[in-house]
Amino acid sequence: LEEEDRITFAELLRKVNEIDGLERIRFMTSHPKDLSDELIEVMKNSKKICRHLHLPLQSGSSRILKLMNRKYDKEQYLAAKLRREIPDLSLTTDIIVGFPGETEEDFEDTMDVVRKVQYDSAFTFIYSKRTGTPAAAMDDQIPEEVVKDRFDRLLKLVQSIATTQCSHDTGKTLEVLVEEVNEKDPSMVSGRLSNNTVVHFKGDSSLIGTICKVKMIESKGFYYLGELVE
Repeated sequence: LEEEDRITFAELLRKVNEIDGLERIRFMTSHPKDLSDELIEVMKNSKKICRHLHLPLQSGSSRILKLMNRKYDKEQYLAAKLRREIPDLSLTTDIIVGFPGETEEDFEDTMDVVRKVQYDSAFTFIYSKRTGTPAAAMDDQIPEEVVKDRFDRLLKLVQSIATTQCSHDTGKTLEVLVEEVNEKDPSMVSGRLSNNTVVHFKGDSSLIGTICKVKMIESKGFYYLGELVE
C-alpha cells in the first residue's frame, strides 16, 4: 500500500465498528509497543469491541525485558492505564519466570505489576533453555529450585486475583454469545461474555450463534454457571 492508503489498527477498528449487523468485535493479542492512546480511546467508546485484551507482560522488570530484547519496559506498559480508562475490561497476560539473570528483585517487580494490574488470568511459564537462542548462552542460568519456588509464588498470586476478578459479576444479567452445546452436559450450552469469561447455562443447540441475556448465578473461579433470562 502507498503511505497515504495506510491506516492504523485503531482506525481499522473504528471502521469495522460502523458495520451494521455486526454485534461483537474481538481481536487477538495486542503487543504493548503497539498499544496506543488512540486504540484505548476506540475501545473505550465502542459498544461492539469486546471487553477483553491479552497484553503480554513477560516480566515486570525493565532490566529483564531488555535482556529479552522486548521493545518496551515496565514504565511503558499500559495495563494500569487500561484499567483506569476501561474499568470493565478483562486483562490477561503471559509471564515468564526464571529468565537467565533474573534476581529476586526482578521477580518482585513482576509480582508488583501483577498486584497493581489485577489480571483476570495469566498464562505463566517457566523459562526453558532452547539450544541456539541467545538466552541459552547467557551466564547466570537460574537454579531449578529457585525458579520453581518463584513460579509457585506467582501462580498462587495469579489464581487468587483471578478468582476474585471472575466473581465480580455474580448476580448480574449479562449478554452471552452462545458458542456450543456443553461437552459434559448436553442439556446445557456454553458461551462467552464480552470480557471473554465462559458461561454455562441450560439451553439447546438452537441458541448457538445467538446473544442471550443470562443471569450469573454462581462463579466457579474461571467460569460462571448462569440462568437464561426469558
